[in-house]
Amino acid sequence: MRANFRMQRLFVEHPLSAGSAHEASKEQFNYLVNVLRYEEGASILVFNGRDGEWRAELSFASKKRLVLTPVEQTRAQPAPCDLVYLFAPLKVGRLDYLVQKAVEMGAGTLQPVMTQHVQGKLGNIERVRANVIEAAEQCGVLGIPDVEEPRRLEDLLATWQSDRRIIFCDEGSDSQNPSPILAGIKEKKLALLIGPEGGFSEAERTLLHSLDFVTAIPLGPRILRADTAAVAAMAVIQATVGDWR
Repeated sequence: MRANFRMQRLFVEHPLSAGSAHEASKEQFNYLVNVLRYEEGASILVFNGRDGEWRAELSFASKKRLVLTPVEQTRAQPAPCDLVYLFAPLKVGRLDYLVQKAVEMGAGTLQPVMTQHVQGKLGNIERVRANVIEAAEQCGVLGIPDVEEPRRLEDLLATWQSDRRIIFCDEGSDSQNPSPILAGIKEKKLALLIGPEGGFSEAERTLLHSLDFVTAIPLGPRILRADTAAVAAMAVIQATVGDWR
């Protein structure tokens, strides 16, 4: 069933089932009552990343307490996305964009990776998690990707499970078309690695090219910003070897 974008969607933490009433948080109360001006009996859509999407009715336990009661399931929970998204942090505004687009395009896990030329800082991992939830609320996604703590690229590669192939965007590639390379990938479990704004160092490129579980792809004849490259790479991977097929 397609997502209903005419109704307000809200992420909740608690389990969802018919009649399982739960009180809205102070932030949710303020948004639904003071910002959106919803009244008693209004309906919204709620999801928790586990139990599908539900139509919930609003009722007031008191003037300052709002109760959300799931009435009927509108969409079942889909199978979780399996693509692991490895990214070097960017500057704040562009990092927010990168995270939002990763959620929209089917990342199942977000793993920040610290590289030699990384320019952005990941000051608060909770900001990334908040962006993940906001993107899911806005674009109809029911699964909430996991957000892992940052790791150094070398440490990540040293402990990587070799049955999951890493695809990385190599700005030094001699070719321009990623499709023939992606067509040769047989593994079902995949990860996408996006480098920093300054690109991978030569030492990092040499290390990546030396590993049997890593595949380098080009992204066309033009130089792309890191956040643009992230969206382009995700699209071509999902279309050729991912869940768009």
